[in-house]
Amino acid sequence: MGFVEIENAGKKMFEQSPVIKRSAKRVYQLASYTVSNEKFKSEGDVVRVSPNDGYEYFYGYYDKFPWDISDRYMIALKVKQTYKSVAPKEPGTVVVIDVNNKKVYKIGTTNSWNVQQGCMAQWLGPDFKSRIIYNDFRDGKYCSVIYSLKNKKEEKVLPIPVYDVARDGSFALSLDFSRLHRMRPGYGYSNLPDSTKGELCPDKTCIWKMDIETGEVTELFKYTDMAAFESDETMKGAEHKVNHLMISPDGKRFMILHRWFLKGRKHTRLVTVNVDKMEMYNLSDDVFVSHCYWKNNEEILSFLRKKETGNHYYLMKDKTREYKMYWPKLNTDGHCSYSPDGRYIITDTYPNRKRIASVYLCTERGSESGLIERVARVHAPFRYDNDCRCDLHPRWNRTGNAVCIDSVHEGKRGLYVISLEDKIK
Repeated sequence: MGFVEIENAGKKMFEQSPVIKRSAKRVYQLASYTVSNEKFKSEGDVVRVSPNDGYEYFYGYYDKFPWDISDRYMIALKVKQTYKSVAPKEPGTVVVIDVNNKKVYKIGTTNSWNVQQGCMAQWLGPDFKSRIIYNDFRDGKYCSVIYSLKNKKEEKVLPIPVYDVARDGSFALSLDFSRLHRMRPGYGYSNLPDSTKGELCPDKTCIWKMDIETGEVTELFKYTDMAAFESDETMKGAEHKVNHLMISPDGKRFMILHRWFLKGRKHTRLVTVNVDKMEMYNLSDDVFVSHCYWKNNEEILSFLRKKETGNHYYLMKDKTREYKMYWPKLNTDGHCSYSPDGRYIITDTYPNRKRIASVYLCTERGSESGLIERVARVHAPFRYDNDCRCDLHPRWNRTGNAVCIDSVHEGKRGLYVISLEDKIK
């Protein structure tokens, strides 16, 4: 049994005891790092694009593009520090970085952000160049703000925060960020207390749809709706939440991670459904589902568990039981996404026992289950760990010849670009 298999066995052993798992992980990594002869900050073509001015810069999640359509401008969040709190009370500054001259332009301030997903800042379609939307907290409520690059001012304030936005810019989906913050630190917002605290499965809305043009909000699903759909015994008496909403490329369906906790045990399933609430489908329900990505309108790539074959990357066909396993040797969780042309996949790893995280470029072709190539490695200081960790979250540019990551290998969160020019064929 190799190190990866041993580590995965350890994770599975302690997955229902988070405190013990964290303590064991820290002792294991401290010992491994002390005796390691691999002590470096970065390896590969890793180039910093954010300023080294004493502030921390990062983008957020892996399923969105920091770059505009021209690949010249990148969105980033500028903050004081990100290693003491998962959702600090201090406001952050939403900025745009001109990659050509490294100049930074402030476009707004956000009072609702977290260390994993920032403030959900993203370029609005369909042009992906003239408007940016991001989340904020104003007048005692969460909201989202649209900023016009052309007019250099706020265009409108919308009544709820966004989680994901359709590619044509017509609508957005949202969820309960306060409940999410309480149950999954680092992914929600801390401005408002969770009004559903103490309710295991609230008969209250957990997913909303908002029209971007009009601001009209529609309630889509309640927590009780999620629990009632193909319910099983493990859901009874469990505490429920939803996370990671992702809209399909054509805007007709979206995916949901439905999670529930019973006696310390976490269950996750991947559910897909039409935006009109029809054709709900339980796509994967073998206890563990992690990061996902729409390859196209019919297929989803995810790192998850299949009872027969274990934890791996699987490409699944929506609304069917068809799937295929890829990269069996890369059997560690990561944030996966397809290049704009669909030919390549980028993913990453969490820091290993030596506190080194890696970025991998993958293909579906080349062998029976695809090829993988490591393109970069970075060191993760112990100060950034557990809920305040800095996941790399690799994200493609629009051209498909580079990715960017958030990294702390130079001591603070920064935004870095990895060129793939010599890897893309």
